[in-house]
Amino acid sequence: MKAFSAMFHFDTPSTFEPGLLAQALQQATAAGSALDAAAWPQGLSAGDVLGVHQARAHRWGDTDRAPLYWKSGGPGRSQPLAHAPLPPQGVHGAGAYLGSTAFLMRGVEAEIALRIACDVDAAAAAHLDEDAAALVDAMAVSIEIVDSRWQQQLQAPEALKAADLLCHGALVLGGWQPYHPRNWAEQRCSVQIGNQPQVVRQGSHSLQDPAWLLPEWLRHATRHFGTVQAGTVVTTGSWCGLLQATKGEAIRVHFDGVGEAVVQL
Repeated sequence: MKAFSAMFHFDTPSTFEPGLLAQALQQATAAGSALDAAAWPQGLSAGDVLGVHQARAHRWGDTDRAPLYWKSGGPGRSQPLAHAPLPPQGVHGAGAYLGSTAFLMRGVEAEIALRIACDVDAAAAAHLDEDAAALVDAMAVSIEIVDSRWQQQLQAPEALKAADLLCHGALVLGGWQPYHPRNWAEQRCSVQIGNQPQVVRQGSHSLQDPAWLLPEWLRHATRHFGTVQAGTVVTTGSWCGLLQATKGEAIRVHFDGVGEAVVQL
């Protein structure tokens, strides 16, 4: 899931220990198991959620730099965006077979991923505006598999879903092509999941332009994680909402003029 309705505040005092939840989520991911949300604090602050994300990133090796893979997005330009780093071991090329992955859910989101062309530090990110798109050198079709480490799945508290890397399961990236601005209002996207009816959307991105989120995401990433390196990838929000797949189904996402990505569950 790309964003949540809950409004968090980074200055909320808390005795919560983010590392403990990060460890539990990591272990649940590795084991393909689920945690009981009732056993954890229900009202984490944004600082708590950020602490879990930072601890997770440290566990997969990003200790002095921003992670190389991210998800970002939101329900609209007037509402808060949400951001989460993604574990590199869960990123796959198009055509990947994920049938042996122990997903508890198999939600599907069709997205556009953007790749940053140069290093961006906090000082540079602080001054970005519409010109942030100039930092992008390539784009690709991406498929996010939405999953949960909570027994309650999408009924878990908003903050716990946010701590769970915004309900991230896996990311599949299609082939890269040079980035250039497009008429996103006319962009057509189609999603085929197994033998289900094809889903077709046009101009359906919640932010109207996937690159619109770049300034806020880059400020978040550089402020809390370190310099964003050249080659960093951010996926930018679903064009099709949240669709549902089952084990064994193949997924094909196509964006006219951009490309496609395919994954087998």
